[in-house]
Amino acid sequence: MNYKGGASPLFYMDPTASSPVADLHAPAHWRCVDLISDLHLQASEAATFEGFRAYLNRPVAERADALFILGDLFEVWVGDDLLDPTVEQPGHGDRAFWRLCAHALLAHSEHTPIYFMHGNRDFLLGPAALARCGMQGLSDPAVLVLHGQRYLLSHGDALCLADTDYMRFRALVREPGWQASFLARPLAEREAMAREMRRQSEARKASSAHDPDLWADADLAAVREALQLSGCSTLIHGHTHRPADHDLGGGLRRLVLSDWDLGAHPPRAQLLHIGADGAQRRALAMTAGI
Repeated sequence: MNYKGGASPLFYMDPTASSPVADLHAPAHWRCVDLISDLHLQASEAATFEGFRAYLNRPVAERADALFILGDLFEVWVGDDLLDPTVEQPGHGDRAFWRLCAHALLAHSEHTPIYFMHGNRDFLLGPAALARCGMQGLSDPAVLVLHGQRYLLSHGDALCLADTDYMRFRALVREPGWQASFLARPLAEREAMAREMRRQSEARKASSAHDPDLWADADLAAVREALQLSGCSTLIHGHTHRPADHDLGGGLRRLVLSDWDLGAHPPRAQLLHIGADGAQRRALAMTAGI
């Protein structure tokens, strides 16, 4: 089957499902899917982008049947006009980088569907950018039904209840009024605001880097409640940059995706591969090809 377009027409939501989250049923011919998150693509991190582009450029026969991106694909996203070449200005090389990312994603989507869930860094990515990247948007959370198993998918930031400062910020920036006001500003002003917010975020992370116990993690009571309400036994999420498999007891588990940083020592780049045998973690090969 030669797939064309940004989303498989056989992948559908079941609005009659008992779960309050609509079920996403994989078509019967799907063998496996890949899930990734927290690549934080940016022009200054060329190694990570090149690794991701190599992954996207694999021969079709070697790919999973679909790619799920669970947020923070991009380090920052300040509006879909980032992909508009008519707004290019000297000194704004990052804008060319975003178009390069979109081109790589769109080429991959010509044969392999890509599903995208917003993260805390790219929550402003809108319908125009989804179309330019060949991606279909997913709500957070979403339920994937594959090989008879139900997987609850989330970026994960909404579960980090102990990070009260961030939860207040998240509530503010997810308001339609705030987003409309922000997107009405000139692109260069939005970019400057994003740089300042990133600077503050990095400063906060640096202040707690010496003690991982200070990093907010998903609230386990909230995780269990989400699994029970959705009728799932496995939650898959990113955001925390703490890849691990957690046994929550009672047949419940939490699988945390890895972030990607191919410029780190050692480099980090891992995906979660789900097939008939369940979920397996796979590292991105750092040799020629993937």
